[in-house]
Amino acid sequence: MPPIYEFNRALVRTPGASVVGGLRAVDRGAPTREGVQRELDNCVKAFAEAGVDVETLPVLEEFPDSVFVEDTALVFPEGAIVLRPGAVTRLGEAVAMAPVLRRHFAQVLDLTDGFVEGGDVLSTSRTVIIGLSARTNEAGALAVRDLLEQLGRKTAIVTTPEDVLHFKTDCSLLDEETILSTERLAASGVFKGYRVVLTPSGEEAAANALRVNDRVLVGTDFPRTADRLSSAGYRVTPLPSSQIALLDAGFSCLSLRWLAVPQG
Repeated sequence: MPPIYEFNRALVRTPGASVVGGLRAVDRGAPTREGVQRELDNCVKAFAEAGVDVETLPVLEEFPDSVFVEDTALVFPEGAIVLRPGAVTRLGEAVAMAPVLRRHFAQVLDLTDGFVEGGDVLSTSRTVIIGLSARTNEAGALAVRDLLEQLGRKTAIVTTPEDVLHFKTDCSLLDEETILSTERLAASGVFKGYRVVLTPSGEEAAANALRVNDRVLVGTDFPRTADRLSSAGYRVTPLPSSQIALLDAGFSCLSLRWLAVPQG
């Protein structure tokens, strides 16, 4: 089976002017649409350089957070699951994503109970880890577990620390056996059996990095994390992320990524 971080297809969505009003737990100022677009463009360029074919979806102006497509679905070579975001204002984003997924996947399943956002789901080679949070509840996690079983995937349900928006706010996959994590999340024991690389003190936000094929995307505001990963043998691609950070987002939030396998 190919590595879980091997991708050749991705979906992104153009941010609308309404992105300046996107959800955020702490208001540290609003991003600009142009700033979010630049950071998205940088990601798309990095994806292309890594061999990923990216489809850009049109603006959904009525949904300020719609640029963060990862929260709307889970995608795997075997199929996709349309989620139900825990923020009520975002439910329509998943509805809009469903027909797009049905163009790309022969099997598309729908979450109908509870709430789950993709930012709370970390896929590893062993299992799909779902973190319960303010945006992902137990009913939704249990329902997604049942749907993942239909795709042949195992699930582990854990708890996200109370002061953390999404599970992947504090972690990301580096390779088949290694997780980049904040100390507070790693201390909870959710990564028992995995190797863990901790973010340096003061660079906790760097944990929402993104492994894409042979490289790891890391924010340019986190040079010590980049150095730590480079020293560990990872190919690091530093990219600006300050605009999406104002909306509590990181690199994984901006795309849905999967490995499309030829049939027959």
